[in-house]
Amino acid sequence: MKKLKSVKDSLKTKNFSFSDLSIPASEIEELMGFEPGQSPEPFPDSIDQALQLAPQFCHICGGYRIFDSVAVDLQNETIQIENQKFYAGKTVATQLKEATKAALFVCTAGAGISNLAAKKASEGNDMLAYVLDVTGSLIVEKAAAKLHEKIRAEAISFGMDITDAFSPGYCNWSVAEQHKLFSLFPTGFCGISLSESSLMHPIKSISGITGIGTDCQQKGYQCNWCNDSQCIYGKIRRRKKAKKNL
Repeated sequence: MKKLKSVKDSLKTKNFSFSDLSIPASEIEELMGFEPGQSPEPFPDSIDQALQLAPQFCHICGGYRIFDSVAVDLQNETIQIENQKFYAGKTVATQLKEATKAALFVCTAGAGISNLAAKKASEGNDMLAYVLDVTGSLIVEKAAAKLHEKIRAEAISFGMDITDAFSPGYCNWSVAEQHKLFSLFPTGFCGISLSESSLMHPIKSISGITGIGTDCQQKGYQCNWCNDSQCIYGKIRRRKKAKKNL
């Protein structure tokens, strides 16, 4: 008889160094709304400072758990994993419709970089505080992408592939469902906790789901999937599209 995996056995974690993420100044500029290499003074100096400070103040960690059974109900726009039914909305349910397995994941840049940004703001250095905040967001996004690569490698070992990753709070999936997602991990997994209002701590953290199956594929994110007009990544895509159409 095949031995069932315990929750502990099914968890995978990975610590990342800042250098693993290969973050160029140009990507920080883009997140701040500038064309790469064209941010005005004093932004370049602040970006250089942030890139020098970040490695000392980050504790970058990610982890995931693969579930061998997932049930997607397109009519009701739900995803069932173990005892949790996620009301993920039409977009997420549709993107995961071919999944026969699923990976839930969390990732964080750690509290240090947000604490440093707050300290710089309290000292009156609002420029550096802002750049550190943006850098922290980019760090966790980059780390999550690395984690997604690991999930895909494991999926390929099953003879499968993966979907794009989706997070509560986006694509009309209620952020309140973070509590369901976190209930499927041990308390404090990867050093991340969740408030009653579903805010993750450290702030620079991400959680989400990725579908796994023989017919799954990454399609790349489409801004029409999401109604968040303030999303900084959406703004970058729209700006690039507008520039291309000139």
